[in-house]
Amino acid sequence: MTQGNETLFERLGREIAGFKTEGIYKKLNTLTSPQGPWVQMQGRGRVLVLSSNNYLGLSNEPSVVAAGREALDRIGAGTASVRFICGTFDVHHELEQALARLLGTEAALTYVSCWNANTGLTPTFLEEQDVVISDALNHASVIDGVRMTKTARLIYRHADMNHLEEHLKASQDRRHRLIFTDGVFSMEGDLAPLPEIRALAQRYGAVVVVDDSHGTGVMGATGRGTPEHFGLHGRIDVITSTLGKALGGAAGGFTAGPAVLCDYLTQRSRPQLFSNALPPTVAASSLAAVRFLEAHPERVAALRENTAYFRDQLIDAGFQPLAGPTPIVPVIVGETALAIRMSERMLEKGVFVTGFGYPVVPQGHARIRCQVSAAHTKQDLDFALDALRSAGRELGLLS
Repeated sequence: MTQGNETLFERLGREIAGFKTEGIYKKLNTLTSPQGPWVQMQGRGRVLVLSSNNYLGLSNEPSVVAAGREALDRIGAGTASVRFICGTFDVHHELEQALARLLGTEAALTYVSCWNANTGLTPTFLEEQDVVISDALNHASVIDGVRMTKTARLIYRHADMNHLEEHLKASQDRRHRLIFTDGVFSMEGDLAPLPEIRALAQRYGAVVVVDDSHGTGVMGATGRGTPEHFGLHGRIDVITSTLGKALGGAAGGFTAGPAVLCDYLTQRSRPQLFSNALPPTVAASSLAAVRFLEAHPERVAALRENTAYFRDQLIDAGFQPLAGPTPIVPVIVGETALAIRMSERMLEKGVFVTGFGYPVVPQGHARIRCQVSAAHTKQDLDFALDALRSAGRELGLLS
């Protein structure tokens, strides 16, 4: 409630002061070097990064950087237009064809972010007579897209297939039913049970959409994502994902699926119609990242090996990370303030790892989210593990 004649900005200032008192205030750390296993951080010097989405180490891969630089020289800094006016360049078509090939779909359509792809999907073609059914732990962009959809919205308990089936049974009178799930859940590090979801969708005539932002380039034998991990490559109806994580780490997102869907989104999706096209430099570097991934499956294998080693060593040290096959390795510490103190202590020891708390995760489930990269060496991981052991003992997380 408003206190007296407190203005809007006074209230915000008071709440920020409260964040600081509670120990949950987020400070922005500034890097002064390219993203990589080790970076230069302003005021900290050289630190090991254990919190980046740079899963394959492609953010500073020479061929990826060179492609962006060449596009900058050839095409310029930006599009200065949305796609349907004069913002479509040849590199956009090349990238979309490469993404469709990578994921085994008919077509793909790029956006300036996966947030835009997700919020521009279901509101575009679902109406009052339809229903969208969403996992409770889906990414915030999926949640916002679902909330914007003018249709019935049902939430099923995280990865609970019985609850999902209850919603499917109860909504059989709806014209279209769409199941929306993350592929890799970014705060848990676990996977959606895609075989079971797909089986239920086929049984009840539903469409499956997977946001695979943390799976593309990461999961599956060749990095084609969570569907490939489960042997479902090319058999998921629609995939949304990002270019800002494993695929070069710049920015941008996309929707991949049937050609008719991508065409319809081109005609009607509001973020597509009213946002500038993906900058050519980003499109070109992302295209180079896709080509690098296709040519170097050993980079995905290295990521799996690093992840398995880090998880095993973390458990041996006495930590209990959430189980999962992904390079996202969350260690639950409980309260948000403790997670932030843990991340600060780690930074003092030369390791940049982020503590997450409410409202990103539920109250009481704050965590240190470790993220492994294929670019890490065993020596890098051992350095991080030593720092985790030391900080864990200092804060009473380890005996």
